[in-house]
Amino acid sequence: MCKALEMLQPLEEIVRQHSSSLALGCSALLVLDLQAYFLDEASHAFIPSAPAIIPGVNALIRAYSARGLPVALTRHVNTPKDAGLMAAWWRDLISADDYLSEIDPRLERGNGIEILKTRYDAFLDSPLEALLRARGVNQVVVCGVMTHLCCETTARAAFMRGFEVLFTVDGTATYNEAFHRASLLNLAHGFARPVLMGDILKTLEGVHDR
Repeated sequence: MCKALEMLQPLEEIVRQHSSSLALGCSALLVLDLQAYFLDEASHAFIPSAPAIIPGVNALIRAYSARGLPVALTRHVNTPKDAGLMAAWWRDLISADDYLSEIDPRLERGNGIEILKTRYDAFLDSPLEALLRARGVNQVVVCGVMTHLCCETTARAAFMRGFEVLFTVDGTATYNEAFHRASLLNLAHGFARPVLMGDILKTLEGVHDR
């Protein structure tokens, strides 16, 4: 928490210039790619900082589920046909039949809906936007991995589609602090309000069940 707060403080001046709120009554929780591929220590793509965010993300899932608010759990999977340039860039695909593609068993599902995605952008060629529109969502809370790839890209995509974006400082993870801080700075300037998971949970206490 202390580290996350230290990361958030330099962004406060930027955040004050924008009008985003923490109403959350018409919000959805986006839990991006918390799969064994990134959280299993046996995987070559293991993110050492990722397991630490699971308790907080689980608390968010419980809070959202208890209030009947939407929770979308994305699972990144690819075939050579749908990977696009990601196949050339990474030379490695997460196939649907690989056990590492499954959502990490430590993650609670709540009332979450699993969304398959094939690119960094969780909205691209997926049912995510239709799901949010059908539920009257106007605000999304982003958590998951990786901060500077799928989380940042999805946050930008959400903003461009008219959703107000709250980006969790301590609910996202990536390979190093430099990537993480760069995303927070970029998003705070033009796309999202960086927040702490505790502030989201506190605000949700005042949100009634839908």
